[in-house]
Amino acid sequence: MAESAKNGKADKTANKTSGGTGFFKGVKAEFKKISWPDKDSLLKQSVAVVCISFVMGIAIAVLDFLMQYGVEFLTSL
Repeated sequence: MAESAKNGKADKTANKTSGGTGFFKGVKAEFKKISWPDKDSLLKQSVAVVCISFVMGIAIAVLDFLMQYGVEFLTSL
C-alpha cells in the first residue's frame, strides 16, 4: 500500500514538470490535423461572408427604420 502511494506521488510530480511541454506537443499535433483551404476557396468564402454581412446590415437598417417610424407613429396618436 505504501509503495502505491509513493508511485502515485511520483507520477503526479512527473506530470507537473512535463505538463507545459506536453501541452505544446498536443497543440502541434492538432495543428497538423487541420486541413487549410486553398487560395481560391478562401477567396470565395471571404467574398461570400462580406456580401452576406453587407446584405444583412442593409436588412437590419431597413427594419430599424421601419420600427422607428412605427413607434413614432404610435406615440403620436
